[in-house]
Amino acid sequence: MLRDRADRAGEMAVFVAVAEAGSLSEAARRLGLTPSAVSRIVARIEARLGVRLLVRTTRTLRLTAEGETYGRAARRILADLDETERALADRGCPRGRVRVSAATAHGRLVIVPLLADFGERYPGITVEIDLSDELADVLGGRADVAIRFGPLADSPLTARRLGETGRTVVAAPTYLARAGTPQRPADLADHNCLDFSFRRVEPGWPFREDERDVVRPVRGNVAANNGETLVQLALRGVGITRVGNFHIAGDLAAGRLVPLLEPFNPQDREAIHAVFVGGPAMPARVRVLVDYLADRMRPGP
Repeated sequence: MLRDRADRAGEMAVFVAVAEAGSLSEAARRLGLTPSAVSRIVARIEARLGVRLLVRTTRTLRLTAEGETYGRAARRILADLDETERALADRGCPRGRVRVSAATAHGRLVIVPLLADFGERYPGITVEIDLSDELADVLGGRADVAIRFGPLADSPLTARRLGETGRTVVAAPTYLARAGTPQRPADLADHNCLDFSFRRVEPGWPFREDERDVVRPVRGNVAANNGETLVQLALRGVGITRVGNFHIAGDLAAGRLVPLLEPFNPQDREAIHAVFVGGPAMPARVRVLVDYLADRMRPGP
């Protein structure tokens, strides 16, 4: 019985290799085993669990829903085992790979510039960063740490607040010289407003007028699905936009963009969190990275 349990880590490694290779023969080649040996191991796992993990034909191999679940769990268990052994071998010095998922613009402008110093502090840790506006499946093992904006959905994941960001209405001096400067939110009706293209609960831009919150509809000749594009267009004098402050801090400081309608800014804030699988078995490499980001992204006085 004890030997059966001890063999399960090896079986998991074989199954993960099959899932990643998409082929029994390719997995066998990578592991230095015969295809028949790999097939027997997968069959043994299926017999023990009483479920089908793979669907095999003469040309294709795909995972069942149960196979996907088992594969995710196997990857995490094997990663935890590897992390534990490395931590002991290195006497607690964090080592290994940390996969970080971040939104494209925020990752490029905020997270990536912090990685050089982190690498100097922790030379044994390799950070693999994926910049995408798609949400990575942390529970499914697709990322170790994900940077998320706004309210978080209920989940077993642990969340660490890193900071927050607000939004500002801005335009380039060249646009304002040509089209004039809006003095009140209602004036935006006469301006080319560059907005996001994706659907939101309240279309328009929020403002605080006469001690009440209002949403003003805006329109323009260009819409985009990301803030970086809107900022680029605003810098070229195409129109007025409203984006997260992390997009425009440098451009505001340099005078390339000008803040507009600040007396009516509702000061709406959006929290930024790091989400990850926490608990006592949390790898040291993940813990030190989250601690580092929380310290470096903490708002200044």
